Amino acid sequence: MRWKNLREQTVYENRWFRVNLADVELPDGRHLDHFVIRLRPVAAATAVNDANEVLLLWRHRFITDTWGWELAAGVVEDGEDIAVAAAREMEEETGWRPGALRRLLTVEPSNGLTDARHHIYWADEAVYVGHPEDDFESDRREWVPLKLVPDMVARGDVPAANMAAALLLLHHIRLG
Repeated sequence: MRWKNLREQTVYENRWFRVNLADVELPDGRHLDHFVIRLRPVAAATAVNDANEVLLLWRHRFITDTWGWELAAGVVEDGEDIAVAAAREMEEETGWRPGALRRLLTVEPSNGLTDARHHIYWADEAVYVGHPEDDFESDRREWVPLKLVPDMVARGDVPAANMAAALLLLHHIRLG
């Protein structure tokens, strides 16, 4: 059953997103007003070192008032390559420059409300280049043993679904 988006009207926008009101036709012909949040792509990156530790940020999210482990992430600028954006975000937020990035996965974290796509990358090496430029993004940055990831996710220490999915896949790839 396919819903048809007949038209959208922007009700609010800024540099990061637009809120649109869509006129949606349901399969039975009825119409539904549905809010849609249009977002810029998000790029995220991390690295796993030779000791199978993954570089993570411990941060607070004021919207949900929760603390949790995350990967460095941010919006892709206009015209910017997604992998380049992921590397930039990792360096700005952690102080570590990733080696060659590999695509891990792309997820749509809330596709019933938003068109957001999160593109997540990883590297098997990183070089420390100094204190992070965006140190306000997190309380601390740590190399966390990848073997702990499943228990961290199960406990809720990785509350963001996109980050949990990425870390569980990375755990599977590296530790099988």
